[in-house]
Amino acid sequence: MHKVFVLDTNVLLHDPRAIFKFDEHEVVLPIYVIEEVDHFKREMNELGRNARMLSRFVDELREEAPENLQAGVQLPSGGRLRVAVPDDVLHDKNGRSADHKILQVALLERDAHPQQATIFVTMDSNLRIRADALGLRAESYEGGRIPSEDLYSGFQALSARVELVDQLAKRAAVPVSELQAEGLYPNACVVLTDEGNPKHTALGRVDPAAGQIVPLRVPREGSWGVKPRNLEQSFALDLLLDDNVKLVTLVGRAGTGKTLLAVAAGLRKVVFEGVYARMLVSRPIFPLGRDVGYLPGTIEEKLNPWMQPIFDNLEYIFTTGGGRLDAGRSYEELIAAGTIQVEPLTYIRGRTLPNQFLIVDEAQNLTPHEVKTIITRCGTDTKIVLTGDPDQIDNPYVDAQSNGLATVAERFKAERIGGHVTLTKGERSELAERATQLL
Repeated sequence: MHKVFVLDTNVLLHDPRAIFKFDEHEVVLPIYVIEEVDHFKREMNELGRNARMLSRFVDELREEAPENLQAGVQLPSGGRLRVAVPDDVLHDKNGRSADHKILQVALLERDAHPQQATIFVTMDSNLRIRADALGLRAESYEGGRIPSEDLYSGFQALSARVELVDQLAKRAAVPVSELQAEGLYPNACVVLTDEGNPKHTALGRVDPAAGQIVPLRVPREGSWGVKPRNLEQSFALDLLLDDNVKLVTLVGRAGTGKTLLAVAAGLRKVVFEGVYARMLVSRPIFPLGRDVGYLPGTIEEKLNPWMQPIFDNLEYIFTTGGGRLDAGRSYEELIAAGTIQVEPLTYIRGRTLPNQFLIVDEAQNLTPHEVKTIITRCGTDTKIVLTGDPDQIDNPYVDAQSNGLATVAERFKAERIGGHVTLTKGERSELAERATQLL
């Protein structure tokens, strides 16, 4: 059945290519959407970039239109794009909100095409409620969204013969062909369970090059004095210490050890093993609660409050035994020497980062485009680690299903150079864990 999709502004600012993603159906842009997009085109952020990109797309289609955009133009997908212009658009000066005007256009489209299904597409939940109350079918835009329940966990439990479990437990690899495993991705972490005794298990990870499940290679002493406290942390540390895995995503709620493990692994790889020239730790700048306004001082003093969580992790590592492993050197000395660099993501755009251990904390606040920009900064021999909690998002333009961290975890799950672990058990403290569960 042929359908008419009326798109809201927020859909196009989220994904300017959305106009091409409705197959053979008709896509309608209310003229008020074009006006709203025009307000964003001068902004030097992702919203501005998306606004300018959409304007280019529509302008190119305008040149191909046999008549004009109000009459419609053919899309590469087989559908049509049309700009809807109400009769009173030039005299509409009654101060109604843009949302009200866009919703009115969608209702006019519904009434003008009773034989077709008219669907209003918006990422604004309140606008969907209003549309539904007016008898208009409304849906959220799902393009590129990763449902939370479908997010790849990064590990899988497999049943196996007792001899295979013993083989892996004795630090010998097990061929994947010996197991009945479906949907086993490269670098997936595996819990091999004895078919006859569920308490008899062994841990391993898929080696995509050899086609085997190999034992975890986590050092007994951990990394820089930080030892994994549960199964998921063991999997995460194994991925972090594998130089063949160039991109690692760690997803988990507060207190699961994501950033601490990443920083400890980076210190080991940079300072002890010398695999990378420098550890660069960065995070986006989003305030929790009301912003305090402009901060005085130098650029370092201004950024210190935003970067403090990183320094807290370094302080913890160097004061709980790890620092003694490096002949008493402090993390301040490593920062002064340039071995560790902590800076906001604002300064990464446009750079090339070769031979570095790059950690991006709070990556759930980034859009897919921003994450793409960061990953494409990675040069030769660079490893990048993205950490975050999709349930704690401060960026108003992404959510748990559309943020860059979840997108990367899902898109890279089948890649040989990618690895992912979802951490669920909190290890910060009993109080923090109970707060997470109860509040």
